[in-house]
Amino acid sequence: METDNGTTTTDDPTDSGRSASSRPVGLTLLSGAIAAATVLPLYWLFDTAFRASKPVQLGDPTTWLGVLDPLSLLLEPASIQVLTNSVLLVVCVTAASVLISVPLAYLTVRTDLPFRRFFTIAVMLPLVIPSYIGAFAFVSVFSPKGQVQSLLAPLGVEELPGIYGLEGTVLVLTLYTYPYVYITSRAALKTLDTSLVDAARTLRHSRWEAFKRVVVPQIRPAVAAGSLLTALYTLSDFGTPQIMRYHVFTRIIYTRWADSAEFVSVLSLQLLAVTVLILAVESRVRGDDTLHSSRGGQAASRVRLGRWRWPVLAFPLAVVGLALVVPIGTLGMWLLRGSATGSGVPFELEYVANSIDVSLAAALIATLAGIPVAYLSARYDTRLGDLFERVTYVGYAVPGVVMGLALVFLGINLFPDLYLTLPLLIFAYVVRFLPQSVGSTRASFLQVNPALPEAARTLGRSSVGAFRAVTLPLAAPGLLGGAALVFLTTMKELPATLMLQPHGYKTLVTYIWQMQEDGYYGDAAVPALVLVAISALSIFVIISQEGYDVK
Repeated sequence: METDNGTTTTDDPTDSGRSASSRPVGLTLLSGAIAAATVLPLYWLFDTAFRASKPVQLGDPTTWLGVLDPLSLLLEPASIQVLTNSVLLVVCVTAASVLISVPLAYLTVRTDLPFRRFFTIAVMLPLVIPSYIGAFAFVSVFSPKGQVQSLLAPLGVEELPGIYGLEGTVLVLTLYTYPYVYITSRAALKTLDTSLVDAARTLRHSRWEAFKRVVVPQIRPAVAAGSLLTALYTLSDFGTPQIMRYHVFTRIIYTRWADSAEFVSVLSLQLLAVTVLILAVESRVRGDDTLHSSRGGQAASRVRLGRWRWPVLAFPLAVVGLALVVPIGTLGMWLLRGSATGSGVPFELEYVANSIDVSLAAALIATLAGIPVAYLSARYDTRLGDLFERVTYVGYAVPGVVMGLALVFLGINLFPDLYLTLPLLIFAYVVRFLPQSVGSTRASFLQVNPALPEAARTLGRSSVGAFRAVTLPLAAPGLLGGAALVFLTTMKELPATLMLQPHGYKTLVTYIWQMQEDGYYGDAAVPALVLVAISALSIFVIISQEGYDVK
């Protein structure tokens, strides 16, 4: 059959222009089953929440008083306070991340900043440090009786202002989430049509007016995309608010889930509602305008900072110092000093092996599960294909503590033999991070010319044979990059691991968390440094596969 552009199509499954009647039924059913598996746990969450009908006395651990009722709980003062805290935290962290990231991206792309290539990568590296490791490092250094106070004690400083609460939580989460906005903003600035900026300057606009009128509209979708990741991470993070003693949804859900399933399921639905609101706001902020550039920003002359060239260096240095030097230096100090008192739980290499094993398993399964979903969406123009691809993103949007809770309900009620076993834990990882594999894999499939597997079909290959011989090798870098990203995030995942780990099964994150809760920071140094090192290797794999340009 001849298409509009004059090419001839065959019955090859790689041809996205085929009629709906010849769509691959098997591939569609497989993709649908995978998509359904990602949302199945949420059914038990809704079911448990709406079965909450009898009063339950909750006690006082987090100032929750009164009785439990799904509707009245929404209007409880404590419920409103936690909702306010969570929203305030998301707004503050997202705003702070934008204020840090956009100037950093501009400095590293458009100016003659000294050591520009170094800072291009350095300001992205906080992604390798889990926020909870940064949190207890900051508590150790800046708490009222921390390391800084001990250094200032000879000067008469008996106690520093508290780092706990909203301020400390915003500081730590901002330092470890701003790279999401930085990466997307930098990518947008590199493809910016700088001739428009030059035109604005010729119209006698100041540099700031040109930036506001020309640059901001073009990078706004990218900033919104990065801000969405930052906001979702902030809303779903459990470790940092727990360490910083700040009452948000994730902390309350985790600390109370064993007391009342109905109670925490209602809170989880409130948290999901806030997640949906964030997605809606991001879609509105991003806008529908599509802006195209005639040439990339890298071809343009860089803005000369002049006498500000060296003073402005203090900004990226301060960010790198706080986000990287403080936690790495603190861990190194703990390592050199050793633990003052033994914890009674010695660190074993088995914990490293356990972390790597479950992360590799999750990465492999997520990659295999992502292939049919990504291929159907990329190669076949069907509503079902698009729907299944979007459904897989639900697990990523759902906070880890909520997904962990949903799988606890699922395991207890439907699969009791799998509860607190490795298969259920790995399933939680796959559901949470499958979109990372699907997104990377789909992008790689879109870059493969459909004519190539079609040519293999004409040489006698079957559909599966052409896919294996042609499409899969060409898309391999994207699959490897997605697998590395799943591996990285699985290694750092905390709440789902704590809620679903088998009895006696320890990983790096669970050992680190136990030492942090027991106050044995020295014992947490080695596993924390190992976790950071493995995360750094994963980041470099992702960078190498995606060809990240630091010029």
